[in-house]
Amino acid sequence: MTPRTLSPQAFGMLLLLACMFGANHVAARVALDHGVDVATAVAVRSLGTAAVVGALVLWHRVPWVLTPRQWRALPAIALLVAVQSGCLYSAVARIPVGLALLAFNTYPLWTAFAAWAIYRHRPERAVLVAMPVILLGLALALDVSGMASGLSAQAQWSRIGAGVAFALTAAATFGLVLALTQHEIAGVDSRLRTAFTMGLVGAVALAITQLLGGLHWPNAMAGWWGLVALTVLYGTAFTIMFSLLPRLGVVGSSPILNVEPVAALAMAWLVLGQAVAPVQIVGALIVVGTVMTLGLRRR
Repeated sequence: MTPRTLSPQAFGMLLLLACMFGANHVAARVALDHGVDVATAVAVRSLGTAAVVGALVLWHRVPWVLTPRQWRALPAIALLVAVQSGCLYSAVARIPVGLALLAFNTYPLWTAFAAWAIYRHRPERAVLVAMPVILLGLALALDVSGMASGLSAQAQWSRIGAGVAFALTAAATFGLVLALTQHEIAGVDSRLRTAFTMGLVGAVALAITQLLGGLHWPNAMAGWWGLVALTVLYGTAFTIMFSLLPRLGVVGSSPILNVEPVAALAMAWLVLGQAVAPVQIVGALIVVGTVMTLGLRRR
């Protein structure tokens, strides 16, 4: 469905979800700034979400019937989600939250590339047209030239390079996840695959924490608030997505959710004091608007 056919309640709920997912990343930055490491944040968030969505699976008695091909694909996809989660939180820890999410928002391009590389599906013309527009908007938002920041391009990239690389890796990995999901496990109930994926992601992250000397808990009260908030926001958003949205007439994901980076920019400015230049805001709107247009196009 497009926003033209959404009820006011569904439209408002989608906007709320976008804000909740954005707030999750702002809360993650607070936790990461106060002693929590990426593996701990991913482990706590994922295991908490797996518990919530797993309860939905049991409550609705979702059958655990999968084909052999689906059983092979699901763990591989879950491991890719673990990589994506770690990379995105690593990006959030290094550059402004909204900019990290904007770089991550290039995932539709990576999805098209993965579908072409693996399944030989030719990208749609709309995707090819959108590609340079998204990249232009991203270049403005990230201030790749350093002009908005008053820095040289080299100085700007030394400041944001690692974070952008993590965000783009997360986008590429998520694009691969979406391509595999569409072609390998599309028939699996979304609640079941989310519970399985989040459980395995949490287990992988927990194992990594043990290799790094154990869980790294917050060293200040703000960090505890951030860790709790990111877990509650993420788990609650997924619960709403799977339990309430279908009743409101929302089928699948909606382009409205792509306003998440803009919401994150506003919240990061209010909570973290992460300000961006006007030209970066223009770039952000270009990226979000183009991605939403891709999602709203007729198929």
